[in-house]
Amino acid sequence: MFESASEPSAGSSRWLLCAIGLFVLLYAVAVVLGWPQSLTAEHDEPPAAETVETAEASVDAESHPAAVHEPPPYLMVIPFALLLGAIAVFPLVHRLEHWWEANSSKLLVAAVLAGVVLLYYLLAHRAPVERHFPVHGEVAAATSGPSWAVVGTLLQNSLLGEYVPFIVLLFALYTICGGIRITGDLRAHPATNAAFIGIGGLLASFVGTTGAAMLLIRALLETNSERKHVAHTVVFFIFVVCNTGGCLLPIGDPPLFLGYLKGVPFLWTTTLWAPWLLTNGLLVAIYWAWDHFYAYPREERRDIVRDETRVRRLRILGLWPNGLLLAGVVVAVALLDPSKTLPGTTVQSPVYLRETVLLALVGLSLALGSRDVRAQNKFNYGAILEVAALFLGIFICMQPALAILNVHGSELGIDSPAKFFWITGGLSSVLDNAPTYVVFFETARAIGGEDLVAGVPAALLVAISLGAVFMGANTYIGNGPNFMVKAIAEKSGVKMPSFFGYMAYSFAILIPLFVLNTLLFFLASSPLRWMFD
Repeated sequence: MFESASEPSAGSSRWLLCAIGLFVLLYAVAVVLGWPQSLTAEHDEPPAAETVETAEASVDAESHPAAVHEPPPYLMVIPFALLLGAIAVFPLVHRLEHWWEANSSKLLVAAVLAGVVLLYYLLAHRAPVERHFPVHGEVAAATSGPSWAVVGTLLQNSLLGEYVPFIVLLFALYTICGGIRITGDLRAHPATNAAFIGIGGLLASFVGTTGAAMLLIRALLETNSERKHVAHTVVFFIFVVCNTGGCLLPIGDPPLFLGYLKGVPFLWTTTLWAPWLLTNGLLVAIYWAWDHFYAYPREERRDIVRDETRVRRLRILGLWPNGLLLAGVVVAVALLDPSKTLPGTTVQSPVYLRETVLLALVGLSLALGSRDVRAQNKFNYGAILEVAALFLGIFICMQPALAILNVHGSELGIDSPAKFFWITGGLSSVLDNAPTYVVFFETARAIGGEDLVAGVPAALLVAISLGAVFMGANTYIGNGPNFMVKAIAEKSGVKMPSFFGYMAYSFAILIPLFVLNTLLFFLASSPLRWMFD
């Protein structure tokens, strides 16, 4: 199923369009009947069966109070580690590399390891778990036998509350931007590629890292189609366009959007302009020097001649209607928050209204956009399906790790901007950076202090925000667009670095830049610390 879906035909697009249309219609009927609204109407009314479990757990809590907030054992981080290991190692094992290329294989591994986590919560976890979706609450485990309420809550949190919004947003940006083609074949000089990366880094804050990456990656690959040494260009593109460029507005990167939903003012992130400019400026400069002095001179003479002679000016195709629909995605993400009222009304935004609007915009893109443009883009669903398969497992498998951090995060001695920057960033490299941001946002909020932004000291919020956004670039799984760009590049014939090969780039290039950010912005004696205090 996954492989056939990766090569869309007119028929498959019609089926997808029909499915989206049916879903939107059913959702509209559900809203009229009040079903989505009812999910958040009763904030503290658990089902009867759950009430019995809660009562039993309350009695048990009196005799075993330490168990009430007991996180999973550290051993339950193993499935998550194994999933990361599979992503890193399987492509390098000759007997497994071709099997691993199939998205169904990735889904199988992700599902098996996620199943281990779910079995633990079903049969062994006896402490209450916090429910985040659709409303906050606490759900108790059964005192004996299978704990279905806990498993249901885990799936609500990880899939309904986190994975569905995450993947629908990526799918919307991926599909709509797939209908826009920036065509042309410029001379692939170092300055040309540096300009692509720099413009993408600026664009990332305004249309999101996924949107900017999908808009520009194909044009960048086409421009470099005559060159042999291209992998480093894609790596720097991932660094900047998929990650470090997206920190000036909440729509730039998912962690900042979650901060906006928690009360951070929409324009507060513009105060991050200095580290944004320093980091992205240096990355573009390092790329130019690398390409100019090392990679470009290594190209064969015949490839340089082909690149110099096969030149076509840039053209933008498919901007109508997809440019307008892309703006619609930005507006929907910014305004349709299920925890708030609809703009200009006192009516609470129904659950999944935002996601339904995003899917409707995808449907309009497929119905009204040019099929020829998508064909020229060699558009397919393979990259987004790869992300969907892997992150399905990642979102479930990382729940024990997040639960452990929620309980023991305040015991880690994280009490300074530098520590928040590195610990948030380090975990954002291997956990999804959005929930990692939330964990340390709440940890910093508990510290309190002066100069608060949404209850968090401003200097700590700067460190958390930059750590989550910047260090998502450290691995392929740090941020969703990283994997999509890697997959698109490989389908275009670029031999990308392995999981560990990519980390060799990030450790050699990014870590020194993050150390520089620490020295300039986060230490008590830093010369620019005053900007965020």
